[in-house]
Amino acid sequence: MTTTTRRDGPTGHEPRAVQKALALLEAVAQLGSGATAKDIAAQTGIAPATAYRLLNLLVADGYLVRIEDLSGFALGRRTRELAGAAAPEPVAGNHRILGELRAQLRFGIHLASFADGRIRMIDKDPDHELSGEKVLVSYPHASAIGKILMAWHPGCAVEATLRKVTNFTITEPADLAAELRRVAADAVAVEVNECRLGRSAVAVPVRTADGIVTGALAAIGKTGRLPVHDRDLIDLLTSAADQLTL
Repeated sequence: MTTTTRRDGPTGHEPRAVQKALALLEAVAQLGSGATAKDIAAQTGIAPATAYRLLNLLVADGYLVRIEDLSGFALGRRTRELAGAAAPEPVAGNHRILGELRAQLRFGIHLASFADGRIRMIDKDPDHELSGEKVLVSYPHASAIGKILMAWHPGCAVEATLRKVTNFTITEPADLAAELRRVAADAVAVEVNECRLGRSAVAVPVRTADGIVTGALAAIGKTGRLPVHDRDLIDLLTSAADQLTL
């Protein structure tokens, strides 16, 4: 009779698999929501077939999720919970204010801060996946949040040749300058299919007590469903933004 000894410790291949899985999670965090399997494999140097298999396992376990149109991946609930456990406490009051606003609206409500002339998404709506985050952060001229940044911080570095992210992206310097003047005058920025086809957004500035714009609060949703010029929506965002602290 043959006796089989059970091994409770990791096998020789398991530690490497764990390392690769962690590398994949780190790559998704760096690339942003919507990163494709091909991009993630290239970022990590992991063979595409191996990367795809591990990505599916991470999705099954809740560490990653597939974004709505299945074109890429984003960090899942379990990963966000781990990150939240190690993250510093949010500014008192912001969580309540954002929670109340999200309860009133059927769109994704996202908070961004501006530091060193760049966009940082610091509170993403947990019930509305933010796809294409890398594009939003990298090409501010294409997004409502980015237009807020550029309108109040004109010295921010932007590509000399503005990238046309979609056919609707404003890339002519004169047209963009006029758009930013409107943003500054109205204290509201909009995008319709400019950063991602099928998506629209409206954003308002978040200011310090002395009026310095330090971030933006945005509602993001599907084009045709999110009324970017609706005054009630803009007033709700503005009222909430006036109470936020960054």
